[in-house]
Amino acid sequence: MHILMVMTSHDQLGDSGKKTGLWLEEFAAPFYVLKDAGATITLASPKGGKPPIDPNSVEPDALTPATERLSGDADTEAQFANTRKLNDVSASEFDAVFYPGGHGPLWDLAEDSDSIRLIEEMFAANKPVASVCHAPGVLRHVKATDGESLVSGKRVTGFSNSEEEAVQLTDIVPFLVEDMLKANGGDYHKADDWQVHVETDGLLITGQNPASSAATAEALLALLQ
Repeated sequence: MHILMVMTSHDQLGDSGKKTGLWLEEFAAPFYVLKDAGATITLASPKGGKPPIDPNSVEPDALTPATERLSGDADTEAQFANTRKLNDVSASEFDAVFYPGGHGPLWDLAEDSDSIRLIEEMFAANKPVASVCHAPGVLRHVKATDGESLVSGKRVTGFSNSEEEAVQLTDIVPFLVEDMLKANGGDYHKADDWQVHVETDGLLITGQNPASSAATAEALLALLQ
């Protein structure tokens, strides 16, 4: 199985003057879940090259066994530093796509025409799409074949309003993932803050927060297998 992982290229946290990007655990844990299951993984981002990493995700309290494994994995670090440009990849190349989160995707991937096209083509080809934490934000403008929002009527989750409030970024982000999913007709569900929670509805898999990153990849594997 050949899986595409799509990551943000955006590194500015709104007008705060602070940096953002990819949340490292949300790349590392799913990557190794998929790799250890035998998947071939291609990495892509809007600008190509190395995605920006949220500096908070490499603080000691954010590190996990998966991020520690990554730090000693020269081959994967080299692959991570040389992601393909998103406009150079095609849905026909892959069996599934996985979007890690971090706040970055709210600014670039949510509005990126190549990302929107990729997801629509994956669904049209009956291939699953998974996203975790803030990455369900990439579904904001994605349409189903009937022209309705892709998430309309589907069970979904994503970073909750209460979790955004807890990290004090409610007034910084361009939109709240929970509110967007509900506004687009999604049947939004969540667990308590920071607890593992994943929703699977047909070909759509969404995870709530960083703690859900490995479980989201496991749910994707379950669909593929």
